[in-house]
Amino acid sequence: MDAQLKKGFLEFCVLASLKNKDSYGYQIVKDVSQYIEISESTLYPILRRLEASQSVVTYTEEHKNRLRKYYRITPKGKESIQLFLDEWKEIQSIYEYIKGEMDHE
Repeated sequence: MDAQLKKGFLEFCVLASLKNKDSYGYQIVKDVSQYIEISESTLYPILRRLEASQSVVTYTEEHKNRLRKYYRITPKGKESIQLFLDEWKEIQSIYEYIKGEMDHE
């Protein structure tokens, strides 16, 4: 997959992984990796961008005598997912056009 295209998808995959429950870095990597390749070194810059854009907020909790940083999606983050899904309809239309033209060759 094209690196730029993948980069765009990763942000939405991270947000989607937080849609139903708060999570932490390692768990987010495990959840998202089932659908698209992601490493912790890729994840943390994404989480910083999402936090800067107020799409996620963070908090810490103790886990096995250590502090663990958790991420929670915000209403703005949920709105971003919905906008992506709305735009996806247009992307599907473009895909169908390109595929149709290729089928006519």
